[in-house]
Amino acid sequence: MNKSLKVAVPIILVLVAAAGGGYYFWQQKHQAPAGKDQTAQGPVLYTCAMHPFIIKDKPGTCPICGMQLIKKVEGAKATPEEQKMLGHVSLSPTQSVMANVATVAADYAPLSKEINAVGIVQYDQARQAKVTAWVAGRIDKLNVNTVGAYVSKGRPVAEVYSPDLVAAQQEYLLALRSRDQFKKSSIEAISQGGEGLVASARQRLKLLGVKDAQIAGLEKAGHPNIKLPVYTPLSGIVIEKIVQEGQYVNMGDPLFSIADLSSVWVEVEVYENEFSFVKMGQRVEIVSQSYPGKTFAGRVSFIYPFLDPKTRTVKVRVDLPNPGLKLKPDMFVNASIKAPLGNALVVPITALIDTGKRQVVWVESQPGMFEPRDVQVGARVGDKVQILSGVKQGEKVAASGGYLIDSEAQLAGGSGGGGHEGHGGAAAPAKGTPAAPGAGGGHEGHGAPAAPAAPAAPKKGGGINMDDMKM
Repeated sequence: MNKSLKVAVPIILVLVAAAGGGYYFWQQKHQAPAGKDQTAQGPVLYTCAMHPFIIKDKPGTCPICGMQLIKKVEGAKATPEEQKMLGHVSLSPTQSVMANVATVAADYAPLSKEINAVGIVQYDQARQAKVTAWVAGRIDKLNVNTVGAYVSKGRPVAEVYSPDLVAAQQEYLLALRSRDQFKKSSIEAISQGGEGLVASARQRLKLLGVKDAQIAGLEKAGHPNIKLPVYTPLSGIVIEKIVQEGQYVNMGDPLFSIADLSSVWVEVEVYENEFSFVKMGQRVEIVSQSYPGKTFAGRVSFIYPFLDPKTRTVKVRVDLPNPGLKLKPDMFVNASIKAPLGNALVVPITALIDTGKRQVVWVESQPGMFEPRDVQVGARVGDKVQILSGVKQGEKVAASGGYLIDSEAQLAGGSGGGGHEGHGGAAAPAKGTPAAPGAGGGHEGHGAPAAPAAPAAPKKGGGINMDDMKM
């Protein structure tokens, strides 16, 4: 018996040793990759999307808002949804008050763009004329001797003596007497020929500027008029006096320049980035320093088809009534053109962050949580800006404090607000350090506000457990 035990014990020890070694090698083979991967990746941490300063080493819910915690991963390893959440900025009520963040809902409103420009009063070219000599002769009398005098269409402005005119009148009187004699002839060709002579002589008088009433007076008087009255083609103001009394003139020589100032033009210079809003028939309000508080109203009648390369402006012609002749040619005036744009989606202009290459607004996706949106903007009118795309009606945008939210995003290393061209990017804080709004951000022209107050301590007997927060 003793001999058998001596043989069995070594065999059992060998089997146990072999089993232990096999188990050890099997454990090393199956657990080495997992251990290696865990060592490389480190412990998995969880955080809240709305409160990124909440960090835990196990899944669960946020002790502040109750949202489900998500894995805290680096931006390069994050999923698209996690990447989007990393760009969001979360503010507590205290932080919102300290940063003066106010939201306004984007909504449709009637929008009209107001274009302000300068203009110069000009003569209405359709209401200008020249008084010319219809015949060669001598100016025997001038009824208008000064520039600025008012002349009427029905009253003569001058009297001209012309030998050619006297000869034409005598010819007409002779044609009249010949017609009466030819009518007595029994030959039909001769009796009808008199009418042709009268018509020809009458036409010559009309070409010399003699009116029908003057021809009728000539027939009644039976002798020629030595002086021919000269009439103006329209009523208006004499803006140029060219001749003197006693001066000899040729046929077609100008005597006066007349302009009707009851209606004038205003040529307004509109910059090239605004003239596309100007349309024919739009109402234009004109004001002048000569008449404070007085507004003149006109309509756009023409848009010139060329641009001034020196001033980069396009001229717009405005037809303007001029009661009392208050507006004088070459007077400088200010013009205001209101171009209706219809109903448009608008937000306060303070909500827009223009980086030079991008236009960004911060939209409140959830209470206290903001996300950046790239938007396409249209017209900017007063304190509102038109939104063409990027924001929907009813969405709330940060009307004030947007630059502070943008600074918070840069400090937190988010993809939404960081890296804006034209804004000095601040370095991200150390891991585990919360980013306070306005603590940096490098926005020129915006002073850094005071850091927000520390979160209030939880009430005794319950509330938030702060032990697992890595502040």
